[in-house]
Amino acid sequence: MNKTVALFGSTGLIGGEILKLLINDDDYETINVITRKKVTLKSKKIKNYIIDFTNPKDYKKVIKKGDVVIASIGTTQSKVNFNKNEYRKVDYDILLNIAKACKSNEASSFSFVSSAGANAKNKNFYLKLKGEIEKSIIQLDLKSCLIFRPSLLLGKRNEFRFGEMIAQKIMPLFSFLMKSDYKPIKAVDVAKCIVNESKKIILGNKIYHYSEMKNSNWFRIYAGDLDDVE
Repeated sequence: MNKTVALFGSTGLIGGEILKLLINDDDYETINVITRKKVTLKSKKIKNYIIDFTNPKDYKKVIKKGDVVIASIGTTQSKVNFNKNEYRKVDYDILLNIAKACKSNEASSFSFVSSAGANAKNKNFYLKLKGEIEKSIIQLDLKSCLIFRPSLLLGKRNEFRFGEMIAQKIMPLFSFLMKSDYKPIKAVDVAKCIVNESKKIILGNKIYHYSEMKNSNWFRIYAGDLDDVE
């Protein structure tokens, strides 16, 4: 296919897995990795673009017509010193700027990672914010917008997160009691689904839950899913 993909968030748990998959995927010829600082991973496919993530104009410089665009962007409360405004700048503003650049530059598709339980009406700050960004991006009416909603991610991060480490050990023991959408999932399974689905011609907005991400050959999209973002 000789596709070009623009990847935002390549250093995170899911993003790192996506990057490894893309490097070994013959359907993608060029991987434009967009970061704040230089990436260390080497591949003849990788072209690293360093941008100012606070400048909306920079996004338009790295997203081209026909590009497949993937974003796995997110921060933590501790990283922003529990400042909700700073948290919003990452989890909302950056994603919206990427989506707007996809719209103006006619990207072929935009895939991004959200969260299980995302809902703009939720009282929980994190889930409310995830619902708000989903709603804002959907309102842009992109050619193809794929939203992935994992719950607790399983996998080894480059950074240490104590709470997540404990949850990774405990929650899988009780996953049989959980609703399907909230079961823990391996980051690599999410990454595989994102890469596989990004190759398809899928018009409009699609939301992927646990079962689709566990096996990207399964494709279950309920009409009611988009009600969650209102």
